[in-house]
Amino acid sequence: MSSLLEVKDLSKTFVNRYGLFRKQYFDAVKPVSFTLEPGQTLALIGQNSSGKSTLAKMLAGVIEPSSGEIFVNGEKLEHKDYATRCKLIRVIFQDPNSSLNPRIQIGRILEGPLKRNTAMPPEARKRRVIETLRRVGLLPEHAYFYPQMLAAGQKQRVCIARALILQPSIIIADEALNGLDMAMRSQIINLLLELQDEMGLSFIYVSQQIGIVKHISDKVMVMSHGEVVEAGDTQKVLSDPQHAITQKLVDNHFYKAPNYSK
Repeated sequence: MSSLLEVKDLSKTFVNRYGLFRKQYFDAVKPVSFTLEPGQTLALIGQNSSGKSTLAKMLAGVIEPSSGEIFVNGEKLEHKDYATRCKLIRVIFQDPNSSLNPRIQIGRILEGPLKRNTAMPPEARKRRVIETLRRVGLLPEHAYFYPQMLAAGQKQRVCIARALILQPSIIIADEALNGLDMAMRSQIINLLLELQDEMGLSFIYVSQQIGIVKHISDKVMVMSHGEVVEAGDTQKVLSDPQHAITQKLVDNHFYKAPNYSK
């Protein structure tokens, strides 16, 4: 039986051109393979420029891979097959302020994917929008609000609602909690865990924050310079890191500044 998501030798090489004849090749992601099961969360962690966001963007269809294959439920997913991809894999972006159009009401923002990707009549679309707003802890009235009328945490809930609206199997969250304070972050994490239990969603969570990764993920892949340097069960990898990069990420999380006042 095939996994929900199967990734085989996915890679990305960027080409920079200098003048007419010179090219420089940069391996942003070296060939990587992994699987994800229904209801599982995989965390991608690593320092800046490790390749984790490039990998997430290839899975989301934002960046075309240089090589490799992506399968969902055993079916190969082609890069330009946006109609299939957006029903199966959705993204929660890092900054809701740049991903929500300030001139469009929340209800219309959420209805957009339904209009483009389903044959649902207007009444059914309206019902799905209201049901999804409630599901993420917002009110039906929020459909008539504009993004700038909402607090930061509410905007992120709208982004989660937009990711859920087509009822996908996999949600990719790329540093999705970075702009929130600790209290709001906890609320959104709890919401994501509730939605996972309720809907059987699988998550791919991109982060540098070990505390969150430890709390929400089942599996972790540690990346450095485009390579996966360590992977496995989250608790096992983070409690007994085998690679220097993993050790550094864990140490940075637990590091406490020395107290010179004593």
